[in-house]
Order: sequence, then structure tokens, then C-alpha cells
Amino acid sequence: MSPARTPTPSRPAGPVERVWYASYGSNTDTERLRHYLVGGRPPGAARSCPGCRDPRPPERSVPVLLPGGLYFATESPLWTGGSAFYDPDAGGELWARAHLLGVQQFSDIAAQEMHRPPGTDLDLSTVLRDGRHPLGPGRYETLLCPGSLEGLPVLTFTAPWHSGDVEVTAPTAGYLRHLARGLLATGVWDVPAVARYLSRAPGAAGRWTPREVAALLAEPP
Repeated sequence: MSPARTPTPSRPAGPVERVWYASYGSNTDTERLRHYLVGGRPPGAARSCPGCRDPRPPERSVPVLLPGGLYFATESPLWTGGSAFYDPDAGGELWARAHLLGVQQFSDIAAQEMHRPPGTDLDLSTVLRDGRHPLGPGRYETLLCPGSLEGLPVLTFTAPWHSGDVEVTAPTAGYLRHLARGLLATGVWDVPAVARYLSRAPGAAGRWTPREVAALLAEPP
């Protein structure tokens, strides 16, 4: 298995048809991501997903490292506990899994995360030019482009605030299990490393121990 990759800082200047969606929350788990693509209700979730116009799975998924940090805050309407967010200005390193998708697929996944109806392609020109594009004040309404892999942009979305500006919230077991399984499935990080990484993130720290996170990975799906 190849090591986790770090995107180059350059960003494509023109229109693109495919992108790397850098997932750092429950969508690191391709089984969880499948519900965003094809629709349906993930096990343990409080509601269903409408799905994408193009339900095909990612062409590839690769582990990536992004500058910044992971934290859990607010309350997820799907999982009821804290949601994962990415603070690119925090110290440290974010572990993520980048899925190679069409722009239409990324747009529809982003819409579902923003609690908007899927069906409209995002205009990526601003985020490709500036690296950041706030689409609204909501929790996942800020697009980020930290760089490129293989000439294609790496895109993700997060909250408009910084990790120190909001009260952290502990994630639920079901949500954390998806995140842990997705990172473990890359083959780059083993169970102890994933358990340590997640248990140290603000929101999980002090509420989840490495042993408890590791135990989630031993439970059946």
C-alpha cells in the first residue's frame, strides 16, 4: 500500500471535470459514502440521503495528508453527536481519504452536506483561484482547495469558523466508527494509530480513549 500523499500547493487554472474529494469525517468510509451517492439511510443515522445524479462509486480512493487539524463540534442531524470539521489553520496534520469523483458527484455530495437539494453543479472557479470559497454561513458551506494530486484539484468543505471559535462536542459511536473504518481501510494507518489520532481530536479528547475507539473497529458493521 502506498503511503499517504500530500497535495502539491498548485491549483488548476481552468475548468475541471474530475476532482479529488478529500473526506475527513464519516465519508472516509466508502460504505458511508455510498449512501450519499446512491441514496438511502446509513445504519445508525437519523435520516436518509437523497443520493447523487451519478451514483457510480469513486474511480479511486487514496490516503492524503492536509495541513491543519480535525475537531468535532455542533450536533449532527444525522448522528446526533458532534460533527467532524477541518480547520486548515490549526497546527498539525489532517488525515483524510481522497475519492476521485466527477464534478457533478462532488457537487451533489456537497449539497447534501449543506442540507440543500442536490442537482446543481457548483461553480468551482473561485475556490480554484483563491483556495477558499464561502458559499454560506452553514457548517459545511465553505469550500477549500488545499492543492492538487495528479493535476486534479483536491476539494473539501468545512465550517467558516476556526476550531477555537466554537464549543466542541463529542462524536457518537456510530459516527466515529465510520471515520475510523475509513482511515483504517486505506492500509496506511493501523488500529492503534487511528485510535490515537481520533481520540486526541478536540471534541473526542477526554470523552473517547484510544482503547474505546479501537473497540469500535472490532464491532460488526
